[in-house]
Amino acid sequence: MATPAASAAQRGAAFRHIVAVVAFDRISPFHLSVPCVVFGEDRRGGGVPEFDFRVCAAETGALATTAGFSIAVTHGLEALADAHTIIVPSWRDPDEAPPAALVDALRAAHERGALLVGLCLGAFVLAAAGILDGRPASTHWAWADDFARRYPRVRLDPGVLYVDDGNVLTSAGTAAGLDCCLHVLRKISGAQAANYVARRLVVSPHRQGGQAQYVQQPMPPKPRGDRLSGLLDWVSGNLAAPHTLDTLAARALMSRRTFTRRFRLATGTTVGAWLLAQRLARAQQLLESTDESVETIAASAGFGSAASLRQHFREVFRTSPSAWRRGFSGDQGSA
Repeated sequence: MATPAASAAQRGAAFRHIVAVVAFDRISPFHLSVPCVVFGEDRRGGGVPEFDFRVCAAETGALATTAGFSIAVTHGLEALADAHTIIVPSWRDPDEAPPAALVDALRAAHERGALLVGLCLGAFVLAAAGILDGRPASTHWAWADDFARRYPRVRLDPGVLYVDDGNVLTSAGTAAGLDCCLHVLRKISGAQAANYVARRLVVSPHRQGGQAQYVQQPMPPKPRGDRLSGLLDWVSGNLAAPHTLDTLAARALMSRRTFTRRFRLATGTTVGAWLLAQRLARAQQLLESTDESVETIAASAGFGSAASLRQHFREVFRTSPSAWRRGFSGDQGSA
């Protein structure tokens, strides 16, 4: 069976990526809607492939939701048998063990190489199946302590939006689940498809991420209505220039101390960290959307040299620029 990492030759023109979402009784309709809106709607006009999308459940009959209405699910757990990507969008109660049939189906899918995703409390389900043992993971911060007590073999990090550990991904709460699903779409179909869906949903594409990568909280929105707003816009458009704290403070007509304080209040981070994030995002964009050399991209993004770009990519994303280009380019669109 072809996996998300299968080669273009294996995929072929007739290949359709199967995405299965696990529903359950007393599910939150919002949690269920997150993978549905990313993978279940027809957006082929924007270059997004048509997925074989399935919602399945271990239970039969109508499923109650936390919003007071019920839903009908036509697929049972047999729908997981050939799915390439399986998403557990949440779980109804951390104190309740998931059904043995679901655990067995997830283990079998994991063994054959399917991509497994646990959103929010869905991480509890993957952990109960033993799939997260020895791996990094995240879940909703409110249940992080409970999760850590129940599953001490999991390397839990509740301070991140989501964790990509190759063929297993987990996320924090609902909004982070949307970020994670967009990241999964990007892994499967490339940056162009993910960015198109993000634009349609009016959310940020959240570029940070990569294999075995912790994706940190996104930068706060740019401030509006003061001198910093124009400065940040200008820097974002001139990343190739050498910027320092002193030169930026001078351009903002502030003292070094005042600029440092105002910058942190506005962005939530330091000048150096913000600049690095902007430059890495620019490098990602160029790697995904152009055929420019790594050397040219390094200069355009302000790293100065390819060696510097490679070093930062390795430190932040645990991969190389060339590997990033292969893994996240639009060439994966046939998946």
